[in-house]
Amino acid sequence: MAGRRVLNRERNNLNRSQRMQLKAFICLLGLILLMLLLFGKLVSLIADRTGEPERELKSQPQPTHVPTVEVLTNVWILDAGEEELAIFRDGERETYPYGLFSPELSMREQIADVVLTDGAVTNVFVKTDKINGKILSANDTAIEVEGYGRIPLEADYKGYRLYDEMAMCTVKDICFGYDFTDIVLDEGSVCGILLAREEAMKYIRVLLKGTDYEGSFHERLVVTSDTGFTVTYGAYEAPVTENYKAGEEVVIERDSDYFTESRIRIQPDVLTGKLTLCNVGRSQGIQGIQGIQGIQRIPSYRGSLELLNTKDGIVVINEVLLEEYLYSVVPSEMPAKYPDEALQAQAICARTYAYGHMEHAGYPQYGAHVDDSTSYQVYNNILEQESTSRAVKETYGQLLKTAKGETAGTYYYSTSCGIGTEAAVWKTQEAASIDYLSVRRLNPEGADLGGYLQDEDHFAEFIQGKDPTDFEADEGWYRWTYEVETLDRDHMLEALQKRYEANSQLVLTLSDGEYVSRPIKELKAVTDIYIDKRGVGGVADELIIETKGDTYKVISEHNIRYVLCDGKSKVQRQDGSRVDTPSLLPSGFFVITTGKDKGNVVGYSLVGGGFGHGVGMSQNGAKEMAKRGYSAQDILFYFYDGCYLENIYDSEEDSDS
Repeated sequence: MAGRRVLNRERNNLNRSQRMQLKAFICLLGLILLMLLLFGKLVSLIADRTGEPERELKSQPQPTHVPTVEVLTNVWILDAGEEELAIFRDGERETYPYGLFSPELSMREQIADVVLTDGAVTNVFVKTDKINGKILSANDTAIEVEGYGRIPLEADYKGYRLYDEMAMCTVKDICFGYDFTDIVLDEGSVCGILLAREEAMKYIRVLLKGTDYEGSFHERLVVTSDTGFTVTYGAYEAPVTENYKAGEEVVIERDSDYFTESRIRIQPDVLTGKLTLCNVGRSQGIQGIQGIQGIQRIPSYRGSLELLNTKDGIVVINEVLLEEYLYSVVPSEMPAKYPDEALQAQAICARTYAYGHMEHAGYPQYGAHVDDSTSYQVYNNILEQESTSRAVKETYGQLLKTAKGETAGTYYYSTSCGIGTEAAVWKTQEAASIDYLSVRRLNPEGADLGGYLQDEDHFAEFIQGKDPTDFEADEGWYRWTYEVETLDRDHMLEALQKRYEANSQLVLTLSDGEYVSRPIKELKAVTDIYIDKRGVGGVADELIIETKGDTYKVISEHNIRYVLCDGKSKVQRQDGSRVDTPSLLPSGFFVITTGKDKGNVVGYSLVGGGFGHGVGMSQNGAKEMAKRGYSAQDILFYFYDGCYLENIYDSEEDSDS
């Protein structure tokens, strides 16, 4: 096959079938030699048992050495020196001497299969068939490359990051929508991916959900634009383009003729044009569609749309400039009336959060970085505002970086109770390693209370009181109460079962003195409910529910908020307002008191504070800090310890000047 070379002493060119035959022959030879060795030992053993003289034993054939053959698949060749071969394998540099093999310098910086015999290199199969193009999607079985289509992915493929410090990588590290990755082929399948370079990315790819953000798939789409637009479809090598005028509608269904190939691209004729999805509802846009929450409005989008036909439905991806994406994100995440410095801090947080997912896509199987719902950042649900767009422009390209130079995880939430917590409360491996999210009192002193509020009595005193120096002491969500007059066991059982299905390791049942993971089939009369463990800042971390049958442990602040929310009771904020909370308590910062009758829990009440998970920047805290003269940089450095700001487009602008 073109692009492959077999390097050995005789410089023979072998195809894949011949190489496999050669490897099989080497293994067969080793097996034969092993059998001869075993046969010799058997003869020796028989002779010893029959009492043959020692001189006759010495006349038997001596054991033959059986060579050990090993094939290192899809390794990266660092160097081919005169005496040894240097490779990068599984994240480590390794060197091997040559056996009956002569190296070539052209082997350097290539993916190859290396054959070792007794630890020495006896053959190298270099794989030089490579392609490059915009990566559209990837999963465990294939990579989709613009201009080439979907290419099968070998189960034993290897990925290498070649820039900065060399490291292993996977398809999850590919920058989708960009051509930064070389694809290495072996007989038409992907055997290796090479992250060849790192450049500032300007476009984000957003998966657009259905009306009311229900589901990722669409059965039918009606698209128009405020300017002329084009629809491009068909084979990569011979695409078909249709032109439409402003206001004309294009209807695309799953069985549409447009889907001769899996993807369709819709593009406005001018850069300032917007595309409208006429049968998708949001809270902003032109009125005209019925949703679950009543009449919904029809949204319009900057950039282009890409439609992917899947077995589950049509996936819609909006490819848009990151900065223009933020025009719609920031007003959806923070009120436009907030002070400028708070809006700028929010813009930097939103940009950094989005960029982190551009580096590690949330939907690699579709080639989308994020979706437009609360699962990531709400996008295009509120009209663009002058103040928030100005905040985006004034912070153009600015990202928050950690002390290690990595893109920070800029998590944020609505309101604190006077203190925050750490990402470890989410119980993920990634969150446990984040050390730059500051946990301190949210007031001018910013004291670090350490584990003080993890004590139940200390936290109860804190949450049932009020410190007027806290930035958010006057916010409605700073303190709240929640009263469940009648415990609904059926609802609580359903909640426990749903959280168990989501993660069976976070909803446990007591058995023989230990908490174990097992399905929950019934919930008998509840005899007690209490917080057994608190995280940093006092957030509820482990909840115990005792019944006349089993005892259950609910782990993580999110699960606890879900299980204790009965879906009917209202939350009363400190300003007296009452708010519906259909599925989740406002926060995990609360104490619980149970009401009992004849030893059974009949209801419970909570005294709590804050709104949101409590990790990262408090948005209302940022608002109050901005009012007191804190700059956007001051706010960010307060919440994200040891981080710094970097403009990702500076070097590019310098090179253009």
